[in-house]
Amino acid sequence: MKLAVMGAGDVGQSVARLAGEYGHTVTAIADSSSAVWDANGVDVTEALTRKRESGAVGSNDPEGVLGAEYDVLIEATPTTLGDAEPGFGHVTAALEQDRDVVLANKGPVAQRYDDLAAVAADSEGAVRFEATVGGAIPAIATAEGLGPEHVTAARGVLNGTANFILSRMQAEGLAYEHVLAEAQDLGVAETDPSFDVEGTDAALKGVILANVLDGGGHTLADARIEGIKDLPANALDVAADDGMTVRLIAEATADRIRVGPRLVPENSTLAVTGTMNILQFDTQHAGQLNISGRGAGGPETASAVLADVDRLSCDTTSSVRTGSR
Repeated sequence: MKLAVMGAGDVGQSVARLAGEYGHTVTAIADSSSAVWDANGVDVTEALTRKRESGAVGSNDPEGVLGAEYDVLIEATPTTLGDAEPGFGHVTAALEQDRDVVLANKGPVAQRYDDLAAVAADSEGAVRFEATVGGAIPAIATAEGLGPEHVTAARGVLNGTANFILSRMQAEGLAYEHVLAEAQDLGVAETDPSFDVEGTDAALKGVILANVLDGGGHTLADARIEGIKDLPANALDVAADDGMTVRLIAEATADRIRVGPRLVPENSTLAVTGTMNILQFDTQHAGQLNISGRGAGGPETASAVLADVDRLSCDTTSSVRTGSR
């Protein structure tokens, strides 16, 4: 399939690099200020070298990508809150041309799911968004396979930065500020880590899961959110004395979305360490299921994007649906 990649950060670049291994051709790439396209296939190596050396993938207007020749738009621009623009506009433009869309950008499915479903309903194109929750973990595909109506709850560790910090605080007895600085030095945390440590990123993923399970109707405003930055170091010591640890847990059920530090047993499946993620489903008929893996990273998240492209090549059914359980 021919892919147009909007966004040239770690995920967008990784999608462009790996597309050929999955049998696809990249016909357009855009960053925030430039673009390059070619109906016969973009020279990805040349475009990304140009990006590294000059800060621009090409010399064209990025919005021109939406009119280029492609089968699937990969929306990998940064997640934004509120109206979820420009990502939502990119998705709408593709769907209005009856093109398929795969999202790595959480904004449209977390903040404007119902609007997205309405646009998709009027399009011959389909929308998928596996990469928006848990990086390489097949969270959405698992929920779909189980049947969303048969899943009573989804919970897990869904932010690697916060989990790295909590793991290091307990293992080394270090204060939050010290571990945060270490995480920033290692590139695990952003210069401004608020999106991760305040729980916003995990909450967006919880909202997306709630929308999948309930057929929409949820935004970030519905989530109760508590982060980790005010968690005292001695809270982890006290927890350890009782054989427990603390993890930032996101949980979505039929009637609530919440994110916050929670006590879990040290030997619990939820007590993953470092930047690992885990997602736990409570089901009506299959008991409790757990899936874990790398929750972030360019190649890891790109693998989820390209898995969605492959799903589209076999089945054009959209994973955006309406209606409640």
